[in-house]
Amino acid sequence: MRSVLRLFPFAFALIAALTLLVAPAAGQDMELMSVSAENCDYGGSIQSIEAVDELTVHFTLCVPDPALPSKAAFVTLGIHPSEYLEATGGGGDLLTDPIGTGPYMLENWDLGNEIVLTRFENYWGTPAVEPTAIFRWSTEAAQRLVELQAGTVDGIDNPAPGDFEVIRNDPNLQLFERPAGNIMYMSLNNRFEPFNDVNVRQAMAQLIDKQRIVDNFYPAGSSVADQFVPSMIFGHTAEVEPLAFDVALAEQMLDDAGYPRGADGIRFSTTLSYRDVVRGYLPTPGIVAQDIQAQLAAVGIEVEVQSMESGAFLDAALAGELPMVLLGWTLDYPDATNFFDTHFGSGAPDQFGDKFDEITEPLALGAQQATPEERYPYYLQANEAIRDLVPMVTIAHGGNGAAYQARIVNGHAQSVGQENLAIMEDPDDDNIVFMQGNEPISLYCSDESDGESFKVCEQIIESLLDYQIGSGEVIPGLAESWDVNDDLTEWTFHLREGVAFHDGSMLDANDVVASYVAQWDAESPTHTGRTGDFTYFTAFFTTFINAPPPAAE
Repeated sequence: MRSVLRLFPFAFALIAALTLLVAPAAGQDMELMSVSAENCDYGGSIQSIEAVDELTVHFTLCVPDPALPSKAAFVTLGIHPSEYLEATGGGGDLLTDPIGTGPYMLENWDLGNEIVLTRFENYWGTPAVEPTAIFRWSTEAAQRLVELQAGTVDGIDNPAPGDFEVIRNDPNLQLFERPAGNIMYMSLNNRFEPFNDVNVRQAMAQLIDKQRIVDNFYPAGSSVADQFVPSMIFGHTAEVEPLAFDVALAEQMLDDAGYPRGADGIRFSTTLSYRDVVRGYLPTPGIVAQDIQAQLAAVGIEVEVQSMESGAFLDAALAGELPMVLLGWTLDYPDATNFFDTHFGSGAPDQFGDKFDEITEPLALGAQQATPEERYPYYLQANEAIRDLVPMVTIAHGGNGAAYQARIVNGHAQSVGQENLAIMEDPDDDNIVFMQGNEPISLYCSDESDGESFKVCEQIIESLLDYQIGSGEVIPGLAESWDVNDDLTEWTFHLREGVAFHDGSMLDANDVVASYVAQWDAESPTHTGRTGDFTYFTAFFTTFINAPPPAAE
């Protein structure tokens, strides 16, 4: 049992920041954390999080949330030891030396080279098959395939489009394809001219030959994106037809908006930024960027293509500091809010500039309804507004997958969540070596948004719930069961007994409360992270408590 004296300084520091109730429970030798917002006027969707007893956590929401179990399974809401959060101040060593409950624990992160994980022998569930798992990375799909063919790695993520047939026809390899549950888009930040004009944004949407991009640069199984949400996911509304590809009409719209060709043939100049990281939604980022540059040059739009380092790119893009970016999204959890709210909701980052009430309001209402039938009309309204207001141009849903040595047992490619290296077996040696597209930015994934970080974090850190391998169905995780009231505002999670962290401490309800509060409370001493943005948390739950008021313009 954890020492109350170690928890007390953390609890005491929070008292000035929010309503914090700490009271001994009868028959318990631990003090239980209960964190509440003063009321729901702060604008978020959580009212309180309470450790009811050692193994029970209760959430009271300001609004119904049918997607809460899907969110609670996601890696950014992973559970950390409360003492470690306190000791690291929510940053520092937490970013590079995580402590979790997962089947693997971090042994060494050789920056720029590899990450080595070792089997956690006291894991509460089925132990990892192999004693060691190693992550390596390369931005070059060709190098990943060469290493797979040479046998220096056991699995690779996101083969290049032209490599799918090569892998299928190689008896020494096996390919697992994911459905195209993703979106690649080109953002149009309305805080930059000329994208502050909706007519220009609509013209941009009609200038891009999406089919040409999919045909030339994407593998089989890919499709043109007519909406932000793929058709396989609830939230896609087939009734909403896209703006058509019509270069002549788009050029006329630009003329009418005050951007005719000048004497040099140029209408305006802008920058298109991307990161040279292969994704299922963007398998050839540099080539696609250059093709868009060429398409826009043909109509008099001068585009400077800018490749950026992955972490710097994500930080700048999500902060709304770039006029146009190539970015995308892959299904994190099986609910429409994962696509909609994370990008267009009132708590989403500023990558598209100022938000539109015509989009945020129906999304907020759609997220609160109990049934798909009740939610659908709001998503229909939101999709119409997204099409007409054009915060970004949808381009492609990318087919993608993962490949392994033929000898690897239980190789797989997840469409929801990340691949689980703990179930894989290599009969020839005692490790699994997996190569992905880039190095993780950090391993405190509560404050990250990139898949390379998530893929490693999910081997180490676990959440209240989990996703079933293959189906993506929400299943028990650190919580063995959960209950909810009829209006979906009172959620109770019952933790497993006897779950150990990698440092030998035991999971309890305070760890859950502390892990959520580190993100939820802007004045918490552990609300630090790498950037302090916690972009997923605000996308899930709208905003923080005790957030400072926005700076006056």
